[in-house]
Amino acid sequence: MRGSPSTQGEPSTSATVDDSYSADRVDDSQLFLSLPALNQAASYLAQTASFLTQCLPVPGYVGLSEEGQELVTLPPASAAGRLSVQTSSAESAGTNSSRSQAQAESVSGGSPSQENTGQMVPSHVFQNGASLFQGLVERARKTVRGSADDIGWLQQDQSLPTTEDGTARFLEILDSVRKNEHKLPDSVVYLLVPGLFSNHGPLYFVKTKAYFSKMGLACHIAKIHSESSVSKNAREIKEYIEEIYWGSRKRVLLLGHSKGGVDSAAALSLYWPQLKDKVAGLVLAQSPYGGSPVASDILREGQLGDYVRLRKIMEILVSKVLKGDLQALEDLTYERRKEFLQQHPLPPEVPIVSFHTEASITPSVLTALSHVAHLELPIAADGNSTRIPVVMPLSAAMAACSQLLVARYGEKSDGLVTRKDAEVPGSVVVRPERKLDHAWMVYSSMKEEPGNQADTSQVCEALLTLLVEVAQKRRHDMAMKDE
Repeated sequence: MRGSPSTQGEPSTSATVDDSYSADRVDDSQLFLSLPALNQAASYLAQTASFLTQCLPVPGYVGLSEEGQELVTLPPASAAGRLSVQTSSAESAGTNSSRSQAQAESVSGGSPSQENTGQMVPSHVFQNGASLFQGLVERARKTVRGSADDIGWLQQDQSLPTTEDGTARFLEILDSVRKNEHKLPDSVVYLLVPGLFSNHGPLYFVKTKAYFSKMGLACHIAKIHSESSVSKNAREIKEYIEEIYWGSRKRVLLLGHSKGGVDSAAALSLYWPQLKDKVAGLVLAQSPYGGSPVASDILREGQLGDYVRLRKIMEILVSKVLKGDLQALEDLTYERRKEFLQQHPLPPEVPIVSFHTEASITPSVLTALSHVAHLELPIAADGNSTRIPVVMPLSAAMAACSQLLVARYGEKSDGLVTRKDAEVPGSVVVRPERKLDHAWMVYSSMKEEPGNQADTSQVCEALLTLLVEVAQKRRHDMAMKDE
């Protein structure tokens, strides 16, 4: 039964109850916010609430435009989303008094089930929620954009020297190599520089080294810790070159694959005064000279991956599992490559050949296995040990990564390095149409190459032969210029 309304001279019992209730709720709100764990939870809830109140039309919602507003009263469930604002400032005391009176009359005339249904939430929580949501949107935008603005930045820089297409000449040399016409001189020493994670692949470049040795050529594989930083490996490569030169009195031709090409180029950039009489040229095969979108997308800060601590996960994987340095991967990001190349450009007189390919996505590569190592079993009764090949589906992994880069950026790649980022400014560039993934250059497949296709060792020989021709032409041009 509805109660009789109170007269003007009598104090309103309902109003008294409402005032004390509001005071209790304010105390509860302050107590709630004094607990760090609950405060953090409230911030996340407020973030969602702020987004909804800003993006969706809420009937009866009153904006927080006055400086004196501190608390926002969330409505009862029966109020259909209506919000009323209570203020504690002295300037709006009269308005609050009449509003409290109206609330008292409403409560006194309502049913008991409608009492004590309001919730007090500080207005700054809504403001913090909006800020958090804005940060979330910015992280999402940065994650979606990824490396779209960085891929091919070397080609967009008009101040850098242009490249020269050497594909046709490379194919001619490769055809001669397959006919057993070998032109590599024995007056130099050939140094093969492996790429990232080569320490975990014992067969990295082993087949190519054996191939060169059979031709009577001096060939070495640089035993560097490929999971170290570019600057550290550059110093080790410089020491390798000096050791080879002083031991043989022969100049060195370098072929670096993947990060090995970046490390080798850094050695020439940082130590050229000491190496200019000892190095004859450099081939960069599938090297992320301009940077890698894979490394950049994983390690870029300010992305959604920060919420799951993706960078920390990669640090644990590289340092604890692979026994390397995260700096090795970070040095391949676009940000670090731009910074390094601006400070340490390659000397213009160094003969350079760049080689890049595109991964195949045919069904055959999905079942191909790469021979990356071998397992030697204990000696059997006959006195001979047994070797079991260790294989991995590297081609399938490269094909998947290549498709991902095409779908996200529309860029062709060998699975890890885009074709645009593998071209060194001022170099002779080889752009074969044959589909070869990033791992093909160094790990042999368990399947034999087709009879009409060159293998990895022959491709390396053709690249180095082209480099010799480029170096000879460079010397001839310089001699003509001096005359």
